Amino acid sequence: MTPYETETVPTDAGEARVTWRPAAEPRAVLALGHGAGGGVEARDLQALAGALPARGVTVALVEQPWRVAGKKVAPAPRTLDTAWRGLWPALARPGLPVVAGGRSAGARVACRTGRDLGAHAVLALGFPLHPPGRPERSRAEELLGTGLPTLVVQGGNDPFGRPGEFPAGPYGLVEIAHGDHGFAVPKRAPLGQEEALALLVEGVADWLAGTLPATGMRGA
Repeated sequence: MTPYETETVPTDAGEARVTWRPAAEPRAVLALGHGAGGGVEARDLQALAGALPARGVTVALVEQPWRVAGKKVAPAPRTLDTAWRGLWPALARPGLPVVAGGRSAGARVACRTGRDLGAHAVLALGFPLHPPGRPERSRAEELLGTGLPTLVVQGGNDPFGRPGEFPAGPYGLVEIAHGDHGFAVPKRAPLGQEEALALLVEGVADWLAGTLPATGMRGA
């Protein structure tokens, strides 16, 4: 597989697209889905895809069929789940442990489907704990029910759920201070944008190092 190889994967919800950022000697695959308001160009997904292959983790950036088709509005959660399930065999094809991940709506998909699909763990970036201003409409059940090692990375000023709003549970949480839902930090913040993304990458990398098998050999 050459760097940045892109493949189209048919699913029952339409054609999805996977862009591979392969590691030279991979221990695992980290599959990252995008949110409902954007695609795989999101700064957090790109930061992880740029940094983790050098650390032995192949990154698969997954575009849902609605984005591939050029639509502007995401479909219902069950349709997102259907597409994710349909493309999972492509993600598992390298024979490595697969960490199901994504940002926002993509994080919810990973939480809902990871255990049934045989994921090794779940990474939730900017998990939308509730709609902005509606804390009573909690989605905590999805996060608490993964049944897998789970890490949440959350902006300190995320209107979809600040770190202090998250319930106690069997998951880790890394806060990116001053970050919003997309991990953007204001210019007046005491840390810059690149520093914030570096903290995100380090938090995920450290978690993966403690979560993945020691060898990560193919077929293990």
